[in-house]
Amino acid sequence: MYKLTQRFGLTVLLTLITVGVVFAGGYQINEQGARATGMGGAFVARASDPSAVYYNVAGLGFQRGINILGGVNLIIPSTTFKGTGTMVPLEYSTKGAVFVPVNLYGGYQVTDKIVLGLGIFNPFGLGTEWDNLWGLSTNATYLGSTKAVKSSITSWYFNPSIAYKITDDLSVGLGVSYVYATAFISRNISTSSVSLLELDGDGDGFNVNIGVIYKPIDKLWIGASYRTTTSVEFEGDVKIGGTYVASGKTELPMPGTLSIGAAYELTSKITVEGDVQYTQWSEYDYLTIDFNKNISQLGGAHQIKEFKDWNDQVILRAGVEYILNPQVTLRGGLIADLSPQPPSKTEPMLPDGDRYDIALGGSYKITNNLSVDASYMFVYFAEKDAKNSALPGKYNSLSHIFSVNFAYSF
Repeated sequence: MYKLTQRFGLTVLLTLITVGVVFAGGYQINEQGARATGMGGAFVARASDPSAVYYNVAGLGFQRGINILGGVNLIIPSTTFKGTGTMVPLEYSTKGAVFVPVNLYGGYQVTDKIVLGLGIFNPFGLGTEWDNLWGLSTNATYLGSTKAVKSSITSWYFNPSIAYKITDDLSVGLGVSYVYATAFISRNISTSSVSLLELDGDGDGFNVNIGVIYKPIDKLWIGASYRTTTSVEFEGDVKIGGTYVASGKTELPMPGTLSIGAAYELTSKITVEGDVQYTQWSEYDYLTIDFNKNISQLGGAHQIKEFKDWNDQVILRAGVEYILNPQVTLRGGLIADLSPQPPSKTEPMLPDGDRYDIALGGSYKITNNLSVDASYMFVYFAEKDAKNSALPGKYNSLSHIFSVNFAYSF
């Protein structure tokens, strides 16, 4: 019984840091601007709108005047699970949900060489709910007979930046982000009566992003961007049946990313770009959760430690942009995003898998100063055969992402 309740306690708090399920490789959201999303995220070599604050801060150096960009994503994910081995009877799906992360960027040209920028965005803002999945006796040993899994997370990045245009063909940039995140979890932990466990926590941290863009010849851009790891320590109150029982804390790495890309103007109307993104997922090696006291409902545990063993991984991106006429620009993109999660570590809280995306998008110039960007991305996850000894099975996931941004310059 002690091992049973200890494992349940681990899973409850683990939810706090793995709720970015059924969307991106690991728990990362890279879609932070409709124009970039329409090109499959292949944007690091040009970064030619204010979302450069996120994609490659050096891109601000080539922008003139004052530019404002703001918008939203509509993310509609779903996942199904089919048990294997002793779990063959199990077949369940997550509840339907729509998530709406937002973004707001601005750039201000101070001199011919210096441009200041600011980005506010939600790189984590998802959740998941499996209805009545954990109440079955066949898998009660996995999660302590819990009846449902529900969780959500919201994060805010505040990213002031500066870019310096060294020459007409070379720009460098630097940004610093303050990160604030909150999470909420609620679930029933009893099969015989209603006993609701809730965890409400928050945490913060900082990171630095740098970038460079260089045009070695006419029509060719080469860019590189790096964002350092952010370690966020989440702290929250644990309640059972509405009564406070303890405080819990754990540290989650938001891993560093290195992106390198090249863009080439094939004609006056067509530009193509290819990027490679390397993410340091191996930073997510162990998960340690501490309680401020022993928890009797969790078998007297005061600390839980689990080996995650994630691997560094890459994302391949390709995009094309076509200027149809002075008012309309069309875009398309492809993504191959390899999962950092080993099959032996795949679990309901984060059933990650290799993803393959198709993106379409476009822009319409409403006036000389005002334009709108829109995109759609279909995210397909390759079937993940979970080798988890406690809950073996196969996960299939997909997601639809609709993005829109309005841009104004003056």
